[in-house]
Amino acid sequence: MIYLYAFLVGGLLCAAGQLLIDFTKLTPARILTAYVVTGVVLGGLGIYGKLKDFAGCGASVPLTGFGALMAEGVRREVESRGLLGIFTGGLTAGAGGIAAAMIFSFLAALVFRSSARN
Repeated sequence: MIYLYAFLVGGLLCAAGQLLIDFTKLTPARILTAYVVTGVVLGGLGIYGKLKDFAGCGASVPLTGFGALMAEGVRREVESRGLLGIFTGGLTAGAGGIAAAMIFSFLAALVFRSSARN
């Protein structure tokens, strides 16, 4: 059942994003930013953790999951290091994903050539 829940929750998040693209004047960058901020807020309130328990990767892989990961990292760092954790927690928690994105982007840039769009 976890696969079905992951598919449904991830699909709903993607469908909501597509509806925002189709029926609003929001740019994709603003929608992506809104997803991350929503994940941070829901993660900070403790709501997103319950959604991740229910849907697994359907909730943790989208950008809302990245925001919730950053909120959890800040919470942990504040508990262990105090107010300095506000500045270090999100980056510490998301460092693996950020590093992977940078490395794979660099490798893709080495393999593929960009071209001007007409």
